[in-house]
Amino acid sequence: MPLSLLTLNLGAPSLDRARRQLAWLADRPEDVFVLTETKATPGTKHLADTFTAAGYAVTLPHHADGELGVLIVSKTATRPDPLTDHLDYLPARATGVVTHTDHGPLRILGAYVPSRDATLDKTERKKRWIAGFQAALDTTRTDTPVLLLGDLNVIEPDHQPPHRGQFAPFEYDFYRDLTRRHGLLDLYRHHHPDRIDHSWARRPELGYRYDHAHATPDLADQLLTCAYVHDTRTPQADGTRLTDHSGLAVTLNLTPATRLLTSDPTTVATQHDEPEFTLF
Repeated sequence: MPLSLLTLNLGAPSLDRARRQLAWLADRPEDVFVLTETKATPGTKHLADTFTAAGYAVTLPHHADGELGVLIVSKTATRPDPLTDHLDYLPARATGVVTHTDHGPLRILGAYVPSRDATLDKTERKKRWIAGFQAALDTTRTDTPVLLLGDLNVIEPDHQPPHRGQFAPFEYDFYRDLTRRHGLLDLYRHHHPDRIDHSWARRPELGYRYDHAHATPDLADQLLTCAYVHDTRTPQADGTRLTDHSGLAVTLNLTPATRLLTSDPTTVATQHDEPEFTLF
């Protein structure tokens, strides 16, 4: 079976929404979930605790109060990626794991890049985080293939619609530098050179492709599928949605070396009041 992965922005879920997200994720076929916009709240804790109790490998960096971040959940055996040790500003917003495949080790990195508004504080925060993240990528660079997944809060320079004036030059440079500086290709654009699709939209005609998958060229050569999963932001019968982002699913022609013995997380009874471990 080829290695499959999904990234999805959870939207800092409440406990009720996290339970619905858990049920949706439990039905998905992917081996690895890179879940962004997590927070030190009961919703994120429910997801991490329940997947852990079901036998998944769960990687969740410490979230300071009010801070957002990334959660990686895997049906394959993993170990921590060194990237985490080189992040000193808003460190919960990126994490990584290493898993082994029939082609050797694979680095899977998750990122939730800060958003910004017109204020100087938010702009400088985003600039500082991007600079630190890029430095960590440089420092930890090896010959091991890299797959970066997550909500990058940036669009490609020739995005349709163009959204002119909404993004600063440094934001477009960050997107370009993932390829120019770090050697990572935009897998969706590599697989679909001309297709227009969006993962978030305030209105249907004003969509943004915020959620991305970037990888080293050797992984791009193994790419089988790369597609957005839109039902996560489709209103349900009660008018609610799982999240306001679409997921992005990637399949690679690689075989995981060690698949874990996992159970259905929706049937696992997790002790929320007396957890066996502390994630925050």
